[in-house]
Amino acid sequence: MTGFPRYAIYFAAGSDSALSRFGAELLGYDAYTGDELPFPRQALHVAPDWREVSADPRKYGFHATLKAPMALVSGKTEADLIAACAAFAAEARPHPVISPIVDSISGFIAVIPATPVEALQQLAADCVREFDPFRAALTAEDRARRRPEKLSERQRDYLDRWGYPYVMEEFRFHMTLTGRLDAERRGPILQMLRERFAALKLDALAVDRIALFKQDDAKARFRIIGEWALAR
Repeated sequence: MTGFPRYAIYFAAGSDSALSRFGAELLGYDAYTGDELPFPRQALHVAPDWREVSADPRKYGFHATLKAPMALVSGKTEADLIAACAAFAAEARPHPVISPIVDSISGFIAVIPATPVEALQQLAADCVREFDPFRAALTAEDRARRRPEKLSERQRDYLDRWGYPYVMEEFRFHMTLTGRLDAERRGPILQMLRERFAALKLDALAVDRIALFKQDDAKARFRIIGEWALAR
């Protein structure tokens, strides 16, 4: 098993944003505060087993991955990573803006862009490259858990080079709300989540910050330990 603690560079929408509240309520967990939250009655009505439906994303908190979870390589410290996050955020760069929708992606349901945004792909690629010097190499067990036999050749190459297969051209921005669902279950849950999301009236979402998440041990959930607005 990967060493601990583990760290990840994610996008989170801000502790006071309607989008963050939307995600935290559905996951039953607020990664900003570490608090458990009651599930919305609407979710429990559609899926009485909502705790199980949302179990996988709850562990990570409501987020979009920019640099996947990693243990720190020998010689690097949490303080070093925090300083690197601040330096990364201080570099002027375009702020990607997406038109967010709720849809199915690879069997789970998430907030995703309605259309691809090149600046978002570039931001994610920059995070992958610039924070990679902090990443401890994958162990054989870590690599096996990614089931490389199920990946494409390019994804396997990325797994071995960057420690995660879904980077660069394979990157797809998503803020996950459920675990994988079969098609029969997915329809009613997707409709419910779209109705709740529509109430936010969120036509545009600026990916204008990065957050540093930390997982203390294998049983712990990820928690936000730092957040930085991106400079323009």
